[in-house]
Parts: sequence; structure tokens; C-alpha cells
Amino acid sequence: MTEDGKELTEKVVFINRCATATKGGRRFSFSALMVSGDKEGRVGVGFGKAQEVSECIRKGSDDAKRSLVRIKIVDGTIPHEVQAEHGGGVVLLKPACPGTGIIAGGGVRAVCEAVGITDVLGKSLGSNNHSNVVKATLKALSQLRTREEVLASRGKKVKESL
Repeated sequence: MTEDGKELTEKVVFINRCATATKGGRRFSFSALMVSGDKEGRVGVGFGKAQEVSECIRKGSDDAKRSLVRIKIVDGTIPHEVQAEHGGGVVLLKPACPGTGIIAGGGVRAVCEAVGITDVLGKSLGSNNHSNVVKATLKALSQLRTREEVLASRGKKVKESL
């Protein structure tokens, strides 16, 4: 739940198991990459580390809830094509017609579902590192501007629909 009472959906994108060799054997630790969103235009990404899987998922989801950002959605899709990169991860997102669904994989799909986008075409072009792909997707979505915002920045008035 957020502070305004909306229920958040949480999705585990990736869980990593790391082992350290000790005198008594191997000791495992886990890290989880989480995505949280309200399916109405807000999404956040979190990363949690702990000795147990359930604890690292909880920490990751708490981190994701703290980092929620607002994304502009128009009729269930994005307003325009956008490409962004983070580290080696490059993500390309294109708007799609109603009924297309989310044509994307892995981290891109998780972020789009959490934010509430129903129709989008996505492609991960660079690295397949889960963290970089998710952050590049978030960066691409935060670059989106609606038609009204673009016209206002140019000093033009929005015409009524035809």
C-alpha cells in the first residue's frame, strides 16, 4: 500500500545467489531485483540483499516502494517511440495499437506491467544484465512527454480534437 491507499503490484525480476567459501563450507547470500507499481502510472525499482531469499525480496520491495516515479501513459500505451540506455543496457520502446499486449521480455515486461501499460512493443538491444535493462526501461519511460506538454513547451495552444 502507498501513502494514498493504492495497492501496489510487486514482481521479482531476478534473484541472484552468491556463495562465499568458508572453513565450514559454502555460505550463500541472495540479492533480488524487484519492480513495484500501481498499474496507474507509477513504478519503482528496488534491490535487496540478505542471507535468505524471502528477506532479500522484502528489502527489494521496500526499496522499490520508496523510489516510485510517475510515468505518462496515453490510452494504455506510450505517447511516442523512445530509446534509452543505462550502463550497457539499451531499451527501445514503441507505442502499439489497442489489443497488441506487451510484446517484450524479462525486465522490460515487468516494468511495463507494473506501470500499467497494456500495449507496447519493446526490445532490449544492448546488454542482457537484468539490472541495467530494468533501469534503462525506467529511464526510457521517464523521458516520455505527452502531446500537450510538447505543444506547451513550443508556446502553442492545444487544438480541439477534429
